[in-house]
Parts: sequence; structure tokens; C-alpha cells
Amino acid sequence: MRYLIIFVLVILLSSLTMLAQDLPSGEEAMGTKSYDQFENPKTCKSCHVDIYQQWTQSMMAQAYTHHWDEIEYFDLAVEHAKVDERFLSASHGCNGCHTPMAYLAGDVPPPRPEKNSRANESVSCDVCHTISGYKGDIPYNFSYVSQPGRVKYGNKPGAVSPHHETAYKEFYTQTEYCANCHNEKSPFDVYVKSTQIEWKEGPYAKEGVPCHQCHMPRALGKNATMAEIDTVSQHLFHGAHDRGKVGGSIELRMHPEEREIEYDDTIVLKVQLFNAKAGHKIPSGSVEDRILWLHVTATDAEGKEYHLKVDKKGFAGEEYTISSDVLAYQDLGIPKRIPNFQGIQRDGVPFGDRIFRMPYFDPEGRMTIMQWNTKSLGVDYRIGPRETKIETFTWPLPDDIAIGKVHFKAQLNYQKLVKPVADFLNVPEDESEIIPVNSAETWVEVYE
Repeated sequence: MRYLIIFVLVILLSSLTMLAQDLPSGEEAMGTKSYDQFENPKTCKSCHVDIYQQWTQSMMAQAYTHHWDEIEYFDLAVEHAKVDERFLSASHGCNGCHTPMAYLAGDVPPPRPEKNSRANESVSCDVCHTISGYKGDIPYNFSYVSQPGRVKYGNKPGAVSPHHETAYKEFYTQTEYCANCHNEKSPFDVYVKSTQIEWKEGPYAKEGVPCHQCHMPRALGKNATMAEIDTVSQHLFHGAHDRGKVGGSIELRMHPEEREIEYDDTIVLKVQLFNAKAGHKIPSGSVEDRILWLHVTATDAEGKEYHLKVDKKGFAGEEYTISSDVLAYQDLGIPKRIPNFQGIQRDGVPFGDRIFRMPYFDPEGRMTIMQWNTKSLGVDYRIGPRETKIETFTWPLPDDIAIGKVHFKAQLNYQKLVKPVADFLNVPEDESEIIPVNSAETWVEVYE
């Protein structure tokens, strides 16, 4: 009898998997479910106490309520769609990854976070553990198939719960699961997020190191109060918003071509930047928002400080990778209803610093931070997994340089949102805070 029951369950779960191929996903899934089909995370907390507390600290739990996401969605995406109906579907689609329950329930736009609706549950436990697969050749733009119900899926075979049924799915061990939201195309068929694709094209994919290994590392513990001690995937999802994850992600080294230089000569410095940790490019994800830049200074024997500018390499589009006094983001004037908007300062970092970025361009060829309005991409000057970039700084010694030792410091900095954009949109300061990634120092002796 026992084996008959197991056989029936296997057949039932196989049928559910087959049925998933016929269920709606992506844009066709909007409005096909209801909120009451999904359990509240606090229900999960009753057994999964530790995992719940981890999740509450993560960006998954704040995907809809986070201040920048709220501003970007309501003040830009929603307002842009009011002006131009071509972007209505894209505006609705933001919710497919930021608050899937609201999207699946057809509650778009959802109530603002201050209304404390169920949309605030963001990417919740039941949303993630009732995804049965995806549709299409490459997963992107919330292409997941949602099957809320008694069966909760995961990557641990043989799990038993007194509250619900459980089923092992190999899909939960694959990066394609993450790709449903970490790959994204704009309405112009341009990949504006491609983190999983970057991983797939890099060395970690060839070695079988998936996203989960870094962003959901395993540790001994209990995944439920009644469970035995085992290796448990952590649910903190540390990434681009975490200072600890960002810090040290790029290794930095610096050396001069010569240690001793005459006072009227020229110093040449080389800075090496090595992506030692990330399985994707840095920065990744919302590349239109994020800025990573290298700042180099010299301090002479009398304490005078000088700013060094990076040498140009001469590749196409390089002007977007060196900070300068130019305006950009003119399309912000559309959702903000500002006619003939001239734009705002593009970079907000010292002029002449090297920026590691990939610019996004709107239909008129202007740099944009609105990913849904991205029609083309510029030069990709980010740092790939296990890639080393070398930047050169050629510095003719100034007339007032003091004789003696000159100390140099290279500082690599990161911001989640370009500061001029944050200031223009009144985004809280923590989103544009400068996060130190790494630094390096060296010296040169100047003699007469």
C-alpha cells in the first residue's frame, strides 16, 4: 500500500509539471490569480523562523517597498505610461518581479506602500516556492509559471512538512530560475538586465558554480523548527545593495613605472582591477542606475594633494566611461512633465575619473536611466568575471611639487544610484551613498 501511495504521488506531481507547460506566464499571466491563493509570509514564519527573519532583511522582502523602487515606479514608469501608452505594458510589468502577487492578481498599479496592502509582501516565500517552471527558450521578464497551492517546491528531496506538501524540483538548482527576473528586455527588445546571461557566458557557468552558491550560501542549521540540523541555503540574497558583498569584489593593485623621478619629469602609474568574486560583470543588474569609478590622487612631501586623470585608450564610446561636465537623462522630462528639459549632470563624480559602466540610450539617442525607455546600449566597459582591466595615469609633475616622497592612492567607489539623479528625484541619500569597493597605494621619490 505504501508503495502504491508513493507511485500515485509521483504520477500526480508529474502531471502537475506537464500541466505547467500549458499555464500562463509573463504578460499573459497578469490577472490570472488572486491574492488569497498565496500564503502570507508570517504563516511561513511559524515553522521557518530563521529563514523568515533572513528574508525580512533582504531586498526580496523590499522589492516593492524600497524607497528608490517606489519613486522609480510611481514617479517615472507609471507617469511615463500616462504620457505614452506604448509603455503601459512595461509599467505594469515592473510588478511581475517587484510584487508578483499583485501582478498575478491584476492589481496594477498596486496601492502605494504606505497603504500596507498585500503588494507590500514583494517577493515572498509562497511566490518563490510555488513556481513550477518557465516558458520560452531564454527566461526573462517574469517568464515563470506560477502554481500556488498545497505543493511547495524546493531543492531538497525528501522534505516533509505538517502544513503543506513538498516536492523536489531540479529547476530550483538552476540559474534559469533566477533568470526569470534577473534578465529583462525593454519594449524595444533590448536586454536591460542580463545578469544570468553574463554568468552563462562566463567562467563560472563552465565550472558549474550557480548563482545560489554566492547569493544563497549554504550553512549548517535548520530550515524549520521541527527539522534536523542539515545544510541550509541562506535567504539573505546579498548582492548589489549590500556593502559587505560589494566591498572587496574588485581587487586593486597599483605601481609606478619608475620609483625615482626628477622634479621636472613625468610619472606613469598603472592600476590593475581584477573581478575576483562575481560570476557576472560589475556592475550588473540595474546598470543604468549604478556607477563604479576609479579615483586617483597624489600627495607630495608637503601635504599638497593633486587629482590625476585617467589616460584615454581611444575606443569607441569611451567618452561615456570618463567623467566629464556634460548633461544627460533628458527623457526624465517626459514623466516629470517638464517641456524641453535640458537634463542633469551625467556622472556626479570628479571629472577625469574612469567609470566602469554601460550607457543606456533612449529612442532619441540620449543617455537614460529609465530602462523601459532604452532602445540601444553603448560601449560595455564593465569588469567581467575574472577579468583584469589596467588603467594608466600619466602625470607631468607640477611646478610646485615638493621634493621628496609622493604618495599615490587609487580608490574604487560605487553608488547604487548616480548622485545627480538621486538629488533631482529626491531619493533618500542612502541610495547614493559612496560605498568603498577597494583601494591601493604606492609611492615615488621626486629628486632635483
